[in-house]
Amino acid sequence: MAQKILLVDDELAPRSGLEILLRREGFEVRAAADGASALALCAEFRPDLVLLDIVMPGLSGIEVCRQIKAAPETRLTPVVLITGLSATADRIQGINAGADDFLSKPIDYNELLARTRSLLRLKNYTDELENAEAVLFSLALSIEARDPSTHGHCGRLSEISALLGTRMGLEAEQVTALRRAGVVHDVGKVAIPDSILLKQGPLTAEEEYLLREHPVVGEHICAPLKTFRLVLPIIRHHHEKQDGTGYPDGLRGEEIPVTARILQIVDVYDALTTERPYRTALDSAAALDHLEDEAKRGWWDPKLLIEFRKMIAEDGARVDDIRKRHAQKKNGNGNGNGNGRPHS
Repeated sequence: MAQKILLVDDELAPRSGLEILLRREGFEVRAAADGASALALCAEFRPDLVLLDIVMPGLSGIEVCRQIKAAPETRLTPVVLITGLSATADRIQGINAGADDFLSKPIDYNELLARTRSLLRLKNYTDELENAEAVLFSLALSIEARDPSTHGHCGRLSEISALLGTRMGLEAEQVTALRRAGVVHDVGKVAIPDSILLKQGPLTAEEEYLLREHPVVGEHICAPLKTFRLVLPIIRHHHEKQDGTGYPDGLRGEEIPVTARILQIVDVYDALTTERPYRTALDSAAALDHLEDEAKRGWWDPKLLIEFRKMIAEDGARVDDIRKRHAQKKNGNGNGNGNGRPHS
C-alpha cells in the first residue's frame, strides 16, 4: 500500500510541482493551500508524513505543526517544515513546535526524496512499536475480562494515576508511563491459572509464590518495547511496600519508584471502592481512611496519600467522571478476588 503524504503550501505552482514529483515516486498525495485545511485533512487522511510550508496566510506552518504534534492521534506523524527563511530563530521556533526536519527553498528534489524516504522508514518503525503496544494492551484487557468484577479497573487506574502524577508535578513522560502502566501493570497474570487467580479461600504456599511472580513476568513480557522504559519499574514494583514487606524485591521507602508508589495507592483505592462478590464497595471517605490505616502500618507512602486525599477533595468530580466512563459491569458473577485478597 502506498505511503501517504500531505503537502501544504499556499502557492499553487510549487505545490503542484511537488505533488507531481511525489506521485511519480509512488506516494499517495493530498494537498492543502492553508493551515485550517491542512489540519482537517490531517484528521481525515491520516498521512504518514506532512510537508509543510512555514509562511502561509492564517495559521502559519509552525502553528499547524504545533497542533499536529499536540494531538494524540497525529503526534508521531513526521513533519517537515519548508521555508525560504534562513534566520536561526525560525528554525528554533519550528523545533519547539515539534518539527522533525527542515527543507529550504528552492527545494532540491533529490534532497526532498532522500529526507522523505528516511522519515517514512522511521514512521514504519514507530507504527510497528504502536502495533506491539496495542497487542500488549489487548492482552492486558483480556486478562481483566477473566474476572467480570474487575471490569473497567485498568481504564480507571490509568487515568486516575496520570491525574495524580500530574498533580505531583511529574514530567510528561512519567505521566505517560503511568497511563500505560495502569493498563498493563497486571499483564503478568497471563501466566497464572484461573484456579489460582479466582480461587476462593486462602492460597497454598506454592500458589502464593506463583501469584507473587506476576510483576516479574509482566516486566519480562513488556521489556522488548523500548518505549516502555519508564513503565517497566512500575510493573515490577507496584506490589512493594514502604516497610519492605512487599514483593518481588522487598524494596523500602524511596527505593520504590515514585510512579509505582502513585499507582499502588490508586490501585488499592479503586479495589476498595469497587463492588466485589464478597463485599460491598466502600465509599470514598471510608476507602481513604482504610488506606491511611495501611499507610500507618508501613505499606503506602503517607505523603502521596495526603496529596491523593487533597485531589479527591478538590477534583472529586473529575475522578467521578473517570469512574463513570469506566464503570464496572453490574451483572458479573465471577469469583473475583473472593478469597479476600483485594490488593493482589
